Amino acid sequence: ENWHVSDFHIDSARGSKLAAGYDEHLSPRGDNLQLVARNLYDNHRNVFLKIIEAMKRRVPGIEDVEPVPTMDGRLVLAFRDHPFATAFVDRYVSDGTIKMFAYLVLLHDPAPHPLLCVEEPENQLYPSLLYELVEEFRQYAQLGGQVFVSTHSPDFLNGVQLGEVFWLAKKEGYTQAYRAQEFISTARFGTSMSAHRILGLDKVPRVWLFAN
Repeated sequence: ENWHVSDFHIDSARGSKLAAGYDEHLSPRGDNLQLVARNLYDNHRNVFLKIIEAMKRRVPGIEDVEPVPTMDGRLVLAFRDHPFATAFVDRYVSDGTIKMFAYLVLLHDPAPHPLLCVEEPENQLYPSLLYELVEEFRQYAQLGGQVFVSTHSPDFLNGVQLGEVFWLAKKEGYTQAYRAQEFISTARFGTSMSAHRILGLDKVPRVWLFAN
């Protein structure tokens, strides 16, 4: 129960939302991002401030994000960028900025899901951000749940430890799961090397990160 399968859609997350209501958890499509951000801002300010600090480190120029009510009873996210005096509403910021903020909101949930599944988080994000995103997923799992991530990104895989990697392959009409740590001896490479470099993959098949 209370599993979460993230199927995040940037178009669903953008734009003003009705301010009426109260949401604690991000929906699979992210269409309640503004309401969840407001809940964190109002009721878990320390968590919200951690999200803002992470945004500052990862998105150049971002100084603040704030859920702002409008005159017509709706709610928008206002992103403050350093060179500009006026904040930008979420409709006018980049896809990567919206997606990174949404993932940080998801992964800093004060009541994390026992099982979190995310498909291809690398889409719309700079490759340089993926290593830190892996660490966010790992920290989420350390709170007591499990995280499954499917990816085709070598950059994402470079941040993953070998013991966290499984890959799926079809054989005679059936899909089989393989654990990378059982496939390759870490004695040859050392446990600190990234999974992608150890496996020597030029093209990354569908890979699942498992952490707990």
